[in-house]
Amino acid sequence: MSGRSRIFDEQDVISKATSVFWEKGYEATSTDDLQLAMGIGKGSFYNAFPGGKREIFGKAIDQFNQRGLQSLRTQLAQSNKPVDVIRQFFRNIAKESKPVHMKGCFMGNTIAELSSIDHALEHKAVKSLQQLEALFQEVIREAQQKGDLSNDTPAPLLARHLVNLWSGLGITRRMYPNAAGLTGLIELNLKILQ
Repeated sequence: MSGRSRIFDEQDVISKATSVFWEKGYEATSTDDLQLAMGIGKGSFYNAFPGGKREIFGKAIDQFNQRGLQSLRTQLAQSNKPVDVIRQFFRNIAKESKPVHMKGCFMGNTIAELSSIDHALEHKAVKSLQQLEALFQEVIREAQQKGDLSNDTPAPLLARHLVNLWSGLGITRRMYPNAAGLTGLIELNLKILQ
């Protein structure tokens, strides 16, 4: 006898769970919170996700990372000046709404919260930011070779600086949750991409 088939789309329910985790954090999110947001009952919840909250959180990190990187890769592939895409990537942060600013950076939040709680999940978030760093490095190196970027600081260091900026903005955007508070700071940091 086979089990009942799922009556939900896993990608959709993981996306809904991600929203809860991003807003509340891992520890403060209960399984009841997740079931309510995902729209699935307790039996279906544990049947589909036997690892419970931890399993869903791992899937949330993976999905969030894959979607974000894929979107950025698509934009980069469609651009004649990929370094401009990176600049706009940061400028777009300032344009977000106050509720988005107040959530900070999902990956940064995860690393900070789980660094002494769950090293495997923390490592998963670290790897996500390292993939972003690698993508920045690739774009910077090509821009330097083509002459689209005059800064000759080694591409790995510039890429790490951008991840540091991204992570720092995850906190700063909570302090100054509007374009007026963030735009000048972002532009100052983007001077390294000239």
